[in-house]
Amino acid sequence: MKKYISYRRLTGYLGFAALLSLSACDEDKLLNTSPPTSLSSAYVFDTPDRVLGLVNGIYKGVKSANFYGGRYLLYLDVRGEDFINVTSNVYTAYESWNNSYSSGSNDIISLWASAYSAINLSNILIDGLAKNGTAIDATLAAQYTAEAKFLRALSYYSLVTIYARPYNENNGSSPAIPLRLSPETTPENNGLKKSTVAEIYAQIIKDLNEAEAALPENYSTPLLNTTRAHKNTARALKTRVFLNQKNWDKVIEEAVKIVPQTTAPYSATAGVKHQLQNISQIFTSDFTSTESILSVPFTSLDSYGGQSSIAYIYGANSEYYLNPQGIGGDSQFSATDARRGLLKVTSGRSFLTKFGTASPFLNYIPVIRYSEILLNYAEATANKGQLTLAANLLKAVHARSDANYTFAESALATNTALINAIWKERRIELLGEGFRSNDLLRNNLPLPAKSSSTLVSGQVSPSAENYIFPISNAEIVTNKLL
Repeated sequence: MKKYISYRRLTGYLGFAALLSLSACDEDKLLNTSPPTSLSSAYVFDTPDRVLGLVNGIYKGVKSANFYGGRYLLYLDVRGEDFINVTSNVYTAYESWNNSYSSGSNDIISLWASAYSAINLSNILIDGLAKNGTAIDATLAAQYTAEAKFLRALSYYSLVTIYARPYNENNGSSPAIPLRLSPETTPENNGLKKSTVAEIYAQIIKDLNEAEAALPENYSTPLLNTTRAHKNTARALKTRVFLNQKNWDKVIEEAVKIVPQTTAPYSATAGVKHQLQNISQIFTSDFTSTESILSVPFTSLDSYGGQSSIAYIYGANSEYYLNPQGIGGDSQFSATDARRGLLKVTSGRSFLTKFGTASPFLNYIPVIRYSEILLNYAEATANKGQLTLAANLLKAVHARSDANYTFAESALATNTALINAIWKERRIELLGEGFRSNDLLRNNLPLPAKSSSTLVSGQVSPSAENYIFPISNAEIVTNKLL
């Protein structure tokens, strides 16, 4: 091997080796696999159970503690203005909060490595099934390939929206990140130039369209409908991607597939019958309700603790409190709002408990929820001048948690006012779920200043170098074509 192997490539390689040892297990135990034996790569596609083990392994890669296992969500939220840091701990996202990272920062390197590892695992399965798919029938092979393409799209979306300039800055013409679509199990192909933002988005949309075509409408259990991609999962993620491009027509086109009604109550009528549920229960007990479109599951034998756990950072160790000058002090987030029940108040400070407060941390972490799709749809229709529909969608999300709240007429009367109300609702509804900094970046807005009596993070303008994450130093060292 070459003297230097990138952290990203090494984790992808080791991830593949780990996959070769996955037991196939029952499908209801997806993402909770154990590695009792080791298999040669020559046999890994030889049986249905082994192929399923590879599929499980991609989901497991996405579940990495530094990715959708929690810390990716943490990085994106604390860059915004709604949380105040307490500990100045660089291992729990202080540099992201302070926007003071470098290419060698822990946040930068760990996220990059985890996302590209998940991408490589997806590429391994896609390529392997195309060459060695005889152990399973063609329909199942197409489904597994579609799941891998969905997870690859999710991973690339996560990377391009934080490590690259916003799409709407110049219609995606900026250089972004390397677009790797072939499996890599050695460091021989480290060198790859950056693709543009537009090229990355085009691949994401291509993957999602192909995934939607081959994914099942649903699975046999609520657990699988929650933890595994189906047609509505691909449609939902497309609304998020098109929102970033301000392609309002495409947001609406995808949203109506899962939100066909124009008035409440809203629910999907095809595939999994998604609809809003009790906000408290979906974060404390009912993790597989129809509100969840995709979530990361945990069990007592398969969970994260300490600094690897977003629940520990927010809830148990209380390292970030809700900024009273941010959404926590806004009148739209009233005292009677049930979502305030997902906070704990200690010494006058509100801390997020959405993901749990005591070890073992077993609360599922949401990747996509139905409420987000309603708000994506609302924003798109508001921008298209469909103010009544946009207001209805906004009210449905808010009323689920605060039925007695009434929006002022002025907040819904104009395009601009209504969009501002929708943006506030996103900050309330999706608090801590990894949306805030991307919502600022996709609209080319500054990262606001925030401070406590001891810590200060200044405003970051859209033209500033630290408006986005720098490329990981591990990639810089090994990829000479950047």
